[in-house]
Amino acid sequence: MSIRPVKKVIQSQPTLEGAGVHLRRAFGFGNTHDYDPFLLLDDFRNEKPADYLAGFPWHPHRGIETITYVLAGTVEHGDSMGNVGAIAAGDVQWMTAGSGIIHQEMPKGDPDGRMHGFQLWANLPSALKMAPPRYQEVKSGEIPEITDDDGTRVRLVCGSFWGKRGPVEGIATDPTYIDVSVPPGKRKTLPVETSNHAFAYVFAGSGKFSNASPPQGVPTEGATGIEIVPVKEAGNRSLVLFDSGDEVTVQAGDEGIRFLLVSGKPLQEPVAWYGPIVMNTQEQLQQAFKELDAGTFLKAAK
Repeated sequence: MSIRPVKKVIQSQPTLEGAGVHLRRAFGFGNTHDYDPFLLLDDFRNEKPADYLAGFPWHPHRGIETITYVLAGTVEHGDSMGNVGAIAAGDVQWMTAGSGIIHQEMPKGDPDGRMHGFQLWANLPSALKMAPPRYQEVKSGEIPEITDDDGTRVRLVCGSFWGKRGPVEGIATDPTYIDVSVPPGKRKTLPVETSNHAFAYVFAGSGKFSNASPPQGVPTEGATGIEIVPVKEAGNRSLVLFDSGDEVTVQAGDEGIRFLLVSGKPLQEPVAWYGPIVMNTQEQLQQAFKELDAGTFLKAAK
């Protein structure tokens, strides 16, 4: 078993999206090669309704999947296929945009005005970029919750973990998406598929994600410049990007730690990306926007 070294720990950055929603972006500003197949992660956490109620009015997507996980409040949604609904605290919506969809997402706070959730974008392989769009909407009670002997709790949205499978199925990049809570002071090792890219996003408490222990007598700063142990503490709104290996280890701080642990199979395909549309070539990207202008963006189901 090999513990994944930590490539870097970064703080999510404030940004505005949609019609003026204040959120934090963990990654998605530039080159996302290290996160492949994932493109972007947003943390929309706010206690001021004026900062989120304008929402994300009607907009297109093609060539990607958007994964929305709500922790507080609700997100009302509608789309060009006639779907209408809402996802509430603990729910997940996994939308495969495929050949194209136009939809809207409008956050609504809880009775105290709080809104909290995440949106992750996952790329689609070239063979599926023009596949028919589909939704997988999962209610909170359908998501398996696993509690280990030391009190560590895991909500399993997608993939296989500790002998169970999440309710989201049929995703090409074979991702694992889990919500992990480790009690104060506990040290926990979690398995990660060796061939996947992986990251953790901390959203409560803090902890240290450790690298493999160096052999006796080897300094903790090697010739490669990769810090061995311990890495600096990862606190609220920190993103931890891992190198290769088959497990990650975290030492929870005094308040415990809660984080998303996400991994997926790299596509290793060219990316042509502008706004909400991600294709493989500039020609495909230009074609998508031409179709938007011409009113031919949406494709009939075959």
